[in-house]
Amino acid sequence: MILAPAPPPPPPPLYYSTRHHSQRKTVNFLRSPYLHLQKTSVHASARDVDAFTESSGYLFELSTSEAESLTEYNISKIASIYRRKPLIVFRRLLQIGNTLGKWLVLRYFDSVSDRSDLMFEVRASQLREILAKLGPAYIKIAQAVSSRPDLIPPSYLDELSLLQDRISPFSTEIAFNTIEKELGLPLNQLFSEITPEPVAAASLGQVYQARLQDTGQIVAVKVQRPGVQAAISLDILILRALAGLIRRAGKFNTDLQAVVDEWASSLFREMDYVNEAKNGVRFRELYGDLKDVMVPDFYISKTTRKVITMQWIEGQKLSEVKDLYLVEIGVYCSFNQLLEYGFYHADPHPGNLLRTYDGKLAYLDFGMMGEFKQELRDGFIEACIHLINRDYDSLAKDFVTLGLLPATADKDAVTKALTGVFQNAVSKGVRNISFGDLLGNLGTTMYKFKFQIPSYFSLVIRSLAVLEGIAINNDPNYKVLGGTYPWIARKVLTDSSPQLRSSLQSLLYEDGVFRIDRLESLLSESLRARTERALVKIEDDGSNEAIKQIMSFTLTEKGAFVREILLQEFAKGLDALGVATLESWTSAATANLPFAPSPPSSLTDEDMINLRNLHRLLQLLSGSPNIEDADNGVEAFNQYTKKRTSSEEVSLIFSEFTSVQDIAPLLNVIPELPPDLQQQLIRLPVDLVGKFVSRVTARTIRRALL
Repeated sequence: MILAPAPPPPPPPLYYSTRHHSQRKTVNFLRSPYLHLQKTSVHASARDVDAFTESSGYLFELSTSEAESLTEYNISKIASIYRRKPLIVFRRLLQIGNTLGKWLVLRYFDSVSDRSDLMFEVRASQLREILAKLGPAYIKIAQAVSSRPDLIPPSYLDELSLLQDRISPFSTEIAFNTIEKELGLPLNQLFSEITPEPVAAASLGQVYQARLQDTGQIVAVKVQRPGVQAAISLDILILRALAGLIRRAGKFNTDLQAVVDEWASSLFREMDYVNEAKNGVRFRELYGDLKDVMVPDFYISKTTRKVITMQWIEGQKLSEVKDLYLVEIGVYCSFNQLLEYGFYHADPHPGNLLRTYDGKLAYLDFGMMGEFKQELRDGFIEACIHLINRDYDSLAKDFVTLGLLPATADKDAVTKALTGVFQNAVSKGVRNISFGDLLGNLGTTMYKFKFQIPSYFSLVIRSLAVLEGIAINNDPNYKVLGGTYPWIARKVLTDSSPQLRSSLQSLLYEDGVFRIDRLESLLSESLRARTERALVKIEDDGSNEAIKQIMSFTLTEKGAFVREILLQEFAKGLDALGVATLESWTSAATANLPFAPSPPSSLTDEDMINLRNLHRLLQLLSGSPNIEDADNGVEAFNQYTKKRTSSEEVSLIFSEFTSVQDIAPLLNVIPELPPDLQQQLIRLPVDLVGKFVSRVTARTIRRALL
């Protein structure tokens, strides 16, 4: 059960005004003591040159035409520019090798001299300083790593986390000049107030708090660091060459250079603040109305490639507050991003996710976004469903659809390998499957069968891994796949996509046999897909809530496909029940006759399965406990299908019909349904009778002909 967090203390005053005098202008400045509502030690006036500019400023020396040609990622143009600047390339390689190489040597000497534990915090701090000096490309890598507390030691986590929004800022004078140049107006005509120092500084830019001159709105103004385009371009060129060497040396199947290209493309889009503003507007349109999700407004007229103006949002980092409810909201929002609309936040590190003072989840920084195509979204959903249900043969086919596996791969061998890799992890149940463990266990199999990581998939994996990292920080036992699966189950049950409907049909009918255990599993998981602030656990015994939700779902338009399946299975069960009942009466009537031979059973194996399915369906609708737990898998289902004789099954079914106590929950729920659903419920008997008559007629004709 997840309870609502206690309300935070009232926020302190937003700002107070002071007077700042300049030779060029006189402007009211507002000073905020908070970085995302937390105390910060960022001081622009503390130094005129930041660490990145001081150590890597030589990279900024590009002509205007060269800089303009790098507005979009183009590796050929980048290579062409730096082919004419061999000394800068050599100097950069020397700088990287000297700083990181020296750090690695020191770490080695620490380990051989048994000083690793003693020097751990010192080396972590040194690594953070090195990455800050090397610049944005390396900081971005560190930001992704710093979101995984389960993968890196606490000392490194603490230091690398500072790279999310506490990097040394560049000169405020340069920032103000950039604002005036980009927006084409003096600062005092744009803002009535602005902080004299940045309230946050990150890898690509720094943020000032300001008040708009025309509307009085308090806004965040982000200004791009000078030279980031040139530095990132050269570093990507180097990393791409290194990726090629690693692939050849390690004989990797994945095109590592394509992975770098995908990341680089997203990084270049992130450097275009006009693109970021458009992304933010689209993100707000798609997800801004989700319960307890907040997305800032953007001021497009006051945004250029190097300056962006947006609504000021106050809050605390989600990773620094224990709010499991908002973690669940984040999981739900990520589900919508990845699997509903395919437009997702590809950089959800802790600095970009805030808990606002009114308890909402705020998203920031929309520079790095990803697109997930419809066929890939459906393929990802199918892969999750097949994994949970241990259908490794179908999972191997899903990997081909997703581009992870070549179409020429030996599917039988892959299925066998996947069974060995995932069997233990999945046997723990869907709520205990770790996304990180799945990826780790898959490593050897990926190499053996020439798996490849498509370029699009790297951003998806990163987004999910970062989200799980933030969740683990709140709850060490949290599993993002377990948190997302209820929404996946609900989508599979309700989506009108032909691909997903075909997948659901294949999942529920294995070799023509209805797998009611799988339907129960999907229904029970979909009931967990809730976003109420206080989640109340649904008890199986004595609770009408589960029955009400199942009926509400199956009677709606979205549940029409599942409703048809249920009606069809009820008709099959009633048909088998009729045959079994007639056979029982015949056997009872002839039992006392002398020398009467026992009549042969007319019930087929299919009839027996249909009888048992009918019994289980009645239990499901009456709110009785499941016969087996959904996590017990295929073995439990096979054992279930081999239980009781036909006469025993018939007796149990009739007891379900005649026990008022058992059907009372179902009867109690009906008056609580909306009128339109009650009307739909009234029409169900007619549909069921039609299917039953068709079934009986087909059986009669088949027997007459045979």
